Amino acid sequence: MLSGCLYAAIPPESAASPAASREPDVDGAPAGFEDLYGQQLDWSPCSGVGSGSFDCTTVTAPLDWNDPSVGTIDLAVIRRAATNGDAIGSLLTNPGGPGASGYDLIAKSASYAVGSALSDAYDVIGFDPRGVGRSTAVRCFDGAQMDSYLFDIPRSMRGTDAWRTELTGRNKAFAAACDANSGGILPYITTDNAARDMDLLRAVLGDAKLNYLGYSYGTFLGATYAKLFPERVGRLVLDGAIDPSVSGLDVGTTQAIGFESALRAYMADCLAGSSCPFSGTTDQAMAGLATLLANVDARPLKASDGRLLGADSLMTAIVAALYSQDSWSFLTSALSDALSGKADTAFRLTDFYYARDGAGMYSDNSTEAFRAYNCMDYPVDTSQADKDAATALIAQKAPTIAPYWDGVDPCETWPYPPTGVRERITADGAAPIVVVGTTNDPATPYAWSVSLAQQLSSGVLVTREGEGHTGYNKGNSCVDAAVEDYLLDGTVPQNGLTCSE
Repeated sequence: MLSGCLYAAIPPESAASPAASREPDVDGAPAGFEDLYGQQLDWSPCSGVGSGSFDCTTVTAPLDWNDPSVGTIDLAVIRRAATNGDAIGSLLTNPGGPGASGYDLIAKSASYAVGSALSDAYDVIGFDPRGVGRSTAVRCFDGAQMDSYLFDIPRSMRGTDAWRTELTGRNKAFAAACDANSGGILPYITTDNAARDMDLLRAVLGDAKLNYLGYSYGTFLGATYAKLFPERVGRLVLDGAIDPSVSGLDVGTTQAIGFESALRAYMADCLAGSSCPFSGTTDQAMAGLATLLANVDARPLKASDGRLLGADSLMTAIVAALYSQDSWSFLTSALSDALSGKADTAFRLTDFYYARDGAGMYSDNSTEAFRAYNCMDYPVDTSQADKDAATALIAQKAPTIAPYWDGVDPCETWPYPPTGVRERITADGAAPIVVVGTTNDPATPYAWSVSLAQQLSSGVLVTREGEGHTGYNKGNSCVDAAVEDYLLDGTVPQNGLTCSE
């Protein structure tokens, strides 16, 4: 499974007036947690974020929502006040992952995350879920260890028993480091707990109901919230949905096919330009890319920093660029350079994907948190027959990606058994929930948005026809109007609304 995140690289915005604080909403607090639901927040200017634009606080949450005696964790929260001075309320956001920092997204640009119309009207809230970033976080490897884990070329031939044994050993070492360095939080890093944390945030922010905009994995977090607290659902928009009923194996299979489809769309666009390093038909160009991957797999390319670019890292670079059509030209440069024996451009894409800077430092813990959530959320109960069927389907439907997709499931060596379940979510009794799907989204394929909207008793589907990951604030005025009219005025879009580019 790959992470899906909404990335922003936009400087902080101009100042907004401080938000008014509201009294905590303690009605419905779970027994034993009334004091946490009633905590008063201490807001202060955020350090290093923007002059006067944001304020920040720390919310105390229970480590175990089933046992208040186990201890507490910290949740880092950032708020950008409504610029019109009369906020509808709070709008919580999540950029995906799991493991992406909602704090960082809002700090970089609230209007990128939610659009200027919404940031005018809402106190926009970003937060790092448990295990992530500035909150009480999962910690595993240092930078050098992470480099070795992510980029070292296996000594054994791909697909052999020795290769699988080597990868399993690496995964065991990573999991052991996470367990040793995370202060005992790993069993509690689950989407169920994070959704309960989100209700705590709603309460301490003083909102009777939750207004929320979640992207990618954030749709699963939002749907889980709706399952647990349907009566507290305000206006929810879930963009680039994950189907909560599918298994981890099905997620990986569907994503492989989705990325192959996106890769073919990229290749057709590349061939129509003047700088494409491939030629011929789309099928011929895809065959040329398959040859490049096989060559790099056999003879990795050395980057200027000494790292070796193998097929796995080159595939990560390709995947990273397919999240947004805006990155296609950069992918063309990376593939052109790789064909010339140069690895640096591909590594720039790979480093972006892993939040690694040029000095080999990792700016966040998204890779560790991603692993922690998925290994606790997805049961590892797949039969060998199911695995074989999935491998055959990927080989048929995603032949370019297939050789570098199947490997060793890292969750098989996770130190704690998963507690999550894969099931349909109906959220009976919830207010309308808007689900946005993009027809050629590679990371969260469109079929998942259709499925989630059908599962939810109050689900409303909005379709964006186009490329890339997620649909809102991507330049499609029809999608933007549907989302903003709902979040601003409560106007529910027509179910099945289709928005062309």
